[in-house]
Amino acid sequence: MTAPVPAAQPERAALIQKWADRHGIDAAHRLAQAEDLADAVAKAITPANTEDTYAKNWRVWERFTTTQGLPLLEGSRGALVTYVAWLLREGQTNGSGYAPSSASTILAGTVVSLRRHGVTVSRDDQAEARAALDGLTVKLLQNKERRGRGKATTAQVPDLYRVVRACPDTLTGARDKALILTGFHYASRAQDPAGLLAGDVALHPRGLIVSILTGKTKHSVRDAKIRYQNDPEICPVEAWKAYRARLAAEADPKWSRPDAPAFVGIHRSGTVTGGMVPDSVTRAIKRISVRAGVKLAWTGHSLRIGHATAARKKGRDVIVIADQGGWARHSRSLNGYFQIEDGWDDNSTADLT
Repeated sequence: MTAPVPAAQPERAALIQKWADRHGIDAAHRLAQAEDLADAVAKAITPANTEDTYAKNWRVWERFTTTQGLPLLEGSRGALVTYVAWLLREGQTNGSGYAPSSASTILAGTVVSLRRHGVTVSRDDQAEARAALDGLTVKLLQNKERRGRGKATTAQVPDLYRVVRACPDTLTGARDKALILTGFHYASRAQDPAGLLAGDVALHPRGLIVSILTGKTKHSVRDAKIRYQNDPEICPVEAWKAYRARLAAEADPKWSRPDAPAFVGIHRSGTVTGGMVPDSVTRAIKRISVRAGVKLAWTGHSLRIGHATAARKKGRDVIVIADQGGWARHSRSLNGYFQIEDGWDDNSTADLT
């Protein structure tokens, strides 16, 4: 008779018992330790914002199963299809339905979390839930329901001048200029500047090299080169140098070390409060655009879209733009941004009359 294995989660305990029956208790213990290490590695390499998203999605699933009287740990075809219908109908805490894009994200995160809890969710069942979501989305459109914010506002070059001229002559103003101008030129997401250290931004005779080590995909791990621009007023390299010089002169020296955050939060009093996080970057970008009188307030994605569309308008090669911004070279989202420009210049209505 095989010796009993130590207590563990039911699904893990069953697996360990199978290993013990097959290989012996000592090997089973070592395999269990390897599983624990694999779990730890997976947790370590998963971005914190991704884990936060999974946690939020799981709380939505918990609300759904509670209100519908369904088992928490069951990912059947019927449960998932009912879930997407519920998300669109009444899933938000205020009783209104989610936008289809949000429901799609929540479904994906929920499936990941169910599998982490040991629940079997088949590809066919997940695919049927997604097909139901697509079909219900069409029904919403046919019923003239439009949900969601749509595409983020595009930051445009004339807006950069407005932003720069509206920045106060303070440490905060210098940081704001550097945040916007560098972000525009390497097509930043909100989490990109939040993840940068001072040592990740290096001066070069021809500009800056920004080593972006945070992002959603491997394509975001890149060295983005930012050249000096013709107009010093909106030159990201000059803005970066001015910000770092002012930070060194006005803040504790620890904030100028290479391992310090590249972009810091600053209190109204002028005191540095720590490194910026993605949410504070998003809030800053919106606040900066509102202060400058930009007609439609920017979001955390506005600089990213702005870079893609401005570079496309200048005739830059698609691959060059993709590499600079960390997109996959055949990215659907990037092609969508291009359509903002291409749809006007390459248009069947041009010069018809």
